[in-house]
Amino acid sequence: MTDLQIYLTVGIFAGVILLIALDVVDMAVAALLGVCILLVLGILGGSDLVDALTTAGGPLSLLFGGMVVARVLAKTGLFEWLGDRFLRATGGSGRRYLLLLVALVAPICAFLPNATTVILVAPVIIRVAQALKVNFVGPMILAAIVSNSAGMLTLVGDPATFLVGSSIGLSFGDYLRTVSLGGLLAVLVIVPLLPLLMPEVWRMRLDLPPAAPSAPIARPGFVTLALLVLAVMVALFLFGETLPNRIVPPAVAIIGATLALLVVYGSHVEPVDAVLRDVDWKTLVFLGAIFCLVQAFTKTGLLQGLSLQLYTWFGADLTLVALLLLAGVGLLSSLLANIPVVAAALIMTKGYLVAAEAVPEFALATGFTDWPDATLPVFIAMMFGATLGGNATLIGASANIVGVGICATHGEHVSFGRFARYGLPIMLVQLAMGAAYVLVLAAAR
Repeated sequence: MTDLQIYLTVGIFAGVILLIALDVVDMAVAALLGVCILLVLGILGGSDLVDALTTAGGPLSLLFGGMVVARVLAKTGLFEWLGDRFLRATGGSGRRYLLLLVALVAPICAFLPNATTVILVAPVIIRVAQALKVNFVGPMILAAIVSNSAGMLTLVGDPATFLVGSSIGLSFGDYLRTVSLGGLLAVLVIVPLLPLLMPEVWRMRLDLPPAAPSAPIARPGFVTLALLVLAVMVALFLFGETLPNRIVPPAVAIIGATLALLVVYGSHVEPVDAVLRDVDWKTLVFLGAIFCLVQAFTKTGLLQGLSLQLYTWFGADLTLVALLLLAGVGLLSSLLANIPVVAAALIMTKGYLVAAEAVPEFALATGFTDWPDATLPVFIAMMFGATLGGNATLIGASANIVGVGICATHGEHVSFGRFARYGLPIMLVQLAMGAAYVLVLAAAR
């Protein structure tokens, strides 16, 4: 590839990001437009699209499967029932409300997409906030941040985390043993910040009126089957890779979605078309297009050049490079979608590790998983940066965008600065914790 093609690729990518940031064109249209220009210029070809979508297949399958299962669960009425129980559990205490919010959101986000979880729990959060007579914007922002942070609890909790883990052959069980503690710490460090960031909610006390009788859950058979699908999905996430035919997480997501649609069809609750219509196809198309744009960086050799430059600057000091990646990917993920940021960083990092002679050159081939233990902190640092960096701003993660949109539909506009007032301090503390975790992990290798 020529220097001109590299400059054109960078310019087109920057143009796409600018169109999205200034809200000139819908984000999916802007990303597709960038792909089309690269195709017309001959920088990308048909085989490049196949390679890009092969890389994107795992994360997109996880998102699609999670969206379908969550959409079916929403139809059960469980979250309305949960809202009543949630309010009673707070006892009229703002402090308990915020702590219970963290406890509610985190386990769900360990297995379902972050944005989908925010959509599911938003009615509960807003309803309880209104009953407690507090502004719901802070709690909604907290829900988005917790959902992003809890994505590190499991390999499938966040598409970016899965992309890194799957690319180095990290199994679900291996992830639980090496990374999940870091995800738990990322959630727990939020708690001491709550009295400082949301003092008006934290100090609030209110006497609740007597509880009204709860309406019985309609269609208990449908609810039971839907919960059974979720249980099967979680069980396969945990143990699917130990089975003789090795069911990987993206396959589990597709199996879960299929079973959920089968339950909807068999129960005659609503048409299957209605469930599929509510899938966030625009986000899936957008991410697929962004992967194609990142493929252009790979084809032009730009990322490979950065890999060599990284080695020139830092040599074979893997710990220093890990901390640099944590900070750099964290910063980029606060301003761009974290999945393509990770996809690009993976290519650059693997090239650096080859240059540093940590792995042989054939490690760059697709499917290579024999990464030495010494390289693991580098990839885990990338996970921390990608997953937690998005907490800083309202455009840093899809869950943030969804949460802000829900606030707007309820009459509360959330500005960039208002979100950052909560998100930026949390992100800085989380990345500092992540850096300490990576240092301990590196020292143990």
